[in-house]
Amino acid sequence: MAQKACRLIHTIPAVSEEASGPSYSVVRLCGSLIDQNCDITLVTLSNGLMAGQKMNFLKVFPSGLGPQRLGRSPLMRAWLESEGRNGMLRLIHNHSIWMMPNVYPGWVAKKYKVPYVVSPRGAFSEWAMASGSRIKRIFWPLMQRPSLEAVTCWHATAESEYRDIRRLGFRQPVAVIPNGVDIPEMPEKDESQNHTLLFLGRIHPKKGLDMLLPAWKAIQDRFPSWRLRIVGPDNSGYLIKMHRFASDLGLQRVEFYGPLYGKDKWTAYRNADLFILPSYSENFGMAVAEALASGLPAIVSKGAPWEGLGARNAGRWIDNNIDALIGCLEELMSCNSETLDKMGQRGRMWMEQEYSWDKIGQKMAETYQYLLNGGQLPPWVMED
Repeated sequence: MAQKACRLIHTIPAVSEEASGPSYSVVRLCGSLIDQNCDITLVTLSNGLMAGQKMNFLKVFPSGLGPQRLGRSPLMRAWLESEGRNGMLRLIHNHSIWMMPNVYPGWVAKKYKVPYVVSPRGAFSEWAMASGSRIKRIFWPLMQRPSLEAVTCWHATAESEYRDIRRLGFRQPVAVIPNGVDIPEMPEKDESQNHTLLFLGRIHPKKGLDMLLPAWKAIQDRFPSWRLRIVGPDNSGYLIKMHRFASDLGLQRVEFYGPLYGKDKWTAYRNADLFILPSYSENFGMAVAEALASGLPAIVSKGAPWEGLGARNAGRWIDNNIDALIGCLEELMSCNSETLDKMGQRGRMWMEQEYSWDKIGQKMAETYQYLLNGGQLPPWVMED
């Protein structure tokens, strides 16, 4: 996109957790699009915004009256309306669903005939659609689905999310573009006689810790030099449940940590020997990309779209059950450090070649160009 004559607005309910999930990937996507000479404004709510968080492309609005869960913001809606009305708004890209900031963009796009892109960010998986509050069953037919009729093009971060979109009956084109990942420097590893199996992510029911802990119980006596390190923020009290579960199982060498950010997070990756994500549902799995970028081999369940792990011998992509998890842990934890390091090096090279943010930003900018001006269909946009 050669000129900054027209506005491209991105919307997301919150930018709250430092370097985590959509709060990381959406912000980095906006930055990479700016590097592609796009004029980007990222619109979000002020509640949950981290203190001192400053980005010159971020526009923040307060929540209004009503349940905080819905994120109602009359000021955000009015501003989006004014942008559509003044004729300078060329495209809206919304991230996630289930809140009013994810509904307003569809209303504005439909009213002012603006191209509209939506990234479900995992919300359309069968697991996600079946779980959660009863509010979903009311909000979906009354508010969310009608606003999605205005979608011009979907954005899926993996083929599995493309299939989720089609399963729900949406027939618009889908741009399959993964999240990018920052490639960190590779400091010297803190070598010790102990080995670390690292889980890093939200302590949430969908992450599969209820499988990981029994699997660790089954193997812990065979691998006395290994420890399991569980790092991440609590989700609605689930951390306490997992503490109790670990205690009831009589687990050894299991360490629960809170969230790690910035340098501390990258150090945790670098000082581990093997990464584990036995999730039931992921649209992408940002922690997997970060682990691989850090040179760490990964074991990931088929609830996450990382089938390339096996083909590139950078880890394993396994079935969602305890037996498969136990078998894979036994296989890779029996490997020597040199073998694991080589697997990690292959994963890091994979991330450098295909998941750098400059490549992701270029693909998204070309997608916008196609939606705005037509021309040749980008090869990553699916129309079937």
